[in-house]
Amino acid sequence: MARRKIVAGNWKMNKTVPEALALVRELRGAVAALGDSVEVAIAPPFVALQPLHIALEGAPLQLAAQNCHWESSGAFTGEVSAPMLAELGCAYVIVGHSERRQFFGETDATVNKRAKAVKAAGMTPIVCVGETLAERESNQTLTVVERQVRGALEGFSGADVATFVMAYEPVWAIGTGRTATTAQAQEVHAAIRGLLTRMYDEGTSGRVRIQYGGSVKPDNAAELLGQPDVDGALVGGASLKAADFVAIVKAAG
Repeated sequence: MARRKIVAGNWKMNKTVPEALALVRELRGAVAALGDSVEVAIAPPFVALQPLHIALEGAPLQLAAQNCHWESSGAFTGEVSAPMLAELGCAYVIVGHSERRQFFGETDATVNKRAKAVKAAGMTPIVCVGETLAERESNQTLTVVERQVRGALEGFSGADVATFVMAYEPVWAIGTGRTATTAQAQEVHAAIRGLLTRMYDEGTSGRVRIQYGGSVKPDNAAELLGQPDVDGALVGGASLKAADFVAIVKAAG
């Protein structure tokens, strides 16, 4: 089954609203010129979502959020709910990013709750999984990734999961300049797809798009995105520069 590649830019805690609007102005025309063979999304900070929702009207760019709470409302100071994000036009929400796991106490169970909230609000979760350097060096990569996938997807049907986006992001390759080799990336992506086949069926696993995230740059994007089970990229630092991000989208096309 042909899967449409998806490239998403995770801006993390970068760009003021004016800076975000300026970057989107650069991206709009450049992405439109590439055609629609690749789906493109950007995940700015929460404060930029509303102005970008307006600025992106009619543009071939999807809006994504970087996280959400699992409750739809309540006494959760500082949190943002999935229905709030859906109202702002978000199509995707990133859940389980390694930085959330590392710095903010994210667990497989809370990733699962967030993914359920995203789905219930009519959006699509981008579910992140990946191992640390210590886990890779002790040959625990596939064990860790399997645990994370099973935990994140617990309680979901195959029909649900078929629409999801998974993102394999080796923690040791995020923001470090180090990148998994194409063989390393393909091995884990294929393992995730095989696991989804065992958990559900081939029809489901064949539809799930699995992004690679971990220091994706214009000079390594084409080789990574050319792997049979790599269906796109979750781009960090390179998504903050229009020319770099567009080059990665072009490599996916």
